[in-house]
Amino acid sequence: MKAPEKRKFQTRLVRWFKANRRPMPWRETNDPYKIWISETLLQQTQVATATGYYLRFISRFPDVRSLSRARLQTVLKLWEGLGYYARARNLHRAASQIVKRFNGRVPDDMEGLLSLPGIGRYTAGAVLSIAYGKPVPVLDGNVIRVLSRLFRVEDDVRRSETREALWDLAESLMPAGNCRDYNEALMELGAVVCAPRNPACPVCPVRPDCKAFAASVQEDYPRSAPRKAIPHKHVTAGIIWKNGKFLITLRPARGMLGGLWEFPGGKAEPGETLEQCLKREIREELGIEIRVLRKLVSVNHAYTHFRITLHAFECLAGAGRVRPLACDDFKWITSRELDRYPFPGADRKIIALLSRIDPPKRGTRPPEKGDPG
Repeated sequence: MKAPEKRKFQTRLVRWFKANRRPMPWRETNDPYKIWISETLLQQTQVATATGYYLRFISRFPDVRSLSRARLQTVLKLWEGLGYYARARNLHRAASQIVKRFNGRVPDDMEGLLSLPGIGRYTAGAVLSIAYGKPVPVLDGNVIRVLSRLFRVEDDVRRSETREALWDLAESLMPAGNCRDYNEALMELGAVVCAPRNPACPVCPVRPDCKAFAASVQEDYPRSAPRKAIPHKHVTAGIIWKNGKFLITLRPARGMLGGLWEFPGGKAEPGETLEQCLKREIREELGIEIRVLRKLVSVNHAYTHFRITLHAFECLAGAGRVRPLACDDFKWITSRELDRYPFPGADRKIIALLSRIDPPKRGTRPPEKGDPG
């Protein structure tokens, strides 16, 4: 795109954005901390969902120092239900580093931002351009789609070489000034006009520049190889009762869903029944035997790269002393205490049942060691 065409493109895009921008609370501030929080929340999350979490998060942690002082469990509880919990853990870790290394100020350079946990090139670009007004490009899924259609990018956009070429393309289009509005406009265009299906081309402000539209092939872009089939796993969980309380366990801090509490259990192995799986997992994770009383519910839950069906069973604790063999901690609690702890989404679906379940009656026989149950 030649310089005069580029200026027209930038002007049309920004003018459209100023007339059509959606109201969002993070668009009312230049605070780099709040921009960083909003961009982290918006990863893999719709704007409508992210808005409520943003308002609650900023109300609880209005600045980087308050976030750095918080307990991780408090941060995770506030994040509960949003998913992708590594984002919350990284925010917490990064806040501590900003206080220690940068005197509580979010860095205003690419090197400083990229040195922080959870901040990649996109988030760094968003903070630098939106909060600090620096001419740094952004490249998220919306921008990839817009650029792929504008320039008819034929290569697979999931390939690292293609991504690097798109970063170069995004940088070549950056204006010298008004970088905040320009980058937000580009992302907004992809979100509300240049949609994955049925893009609203008739109202697109940069339609004259779009090569895909000119050839009536806009829905053929971005190009990408077919995705592999998403694996499905069957997972068990035990509501393990003892003396009117049930057991919850803390997932290892550095693993998937680290720092969250759950009902103990695990993935079924080939040829294993669900009850056999649950007994084995409890033995390996906590060192105790259990008696499986009944199945409570099965719930389906989707993660990014796989799906699960979580089968929850009501159980009694038996022989052995509970030890955190494959978890970071454990607690015996009542259903009224559940709100104190952050849980993954699949377990939260089980929690909805617990207020309607009474503990097993006294006298129900627990298993002996070696009891087949």
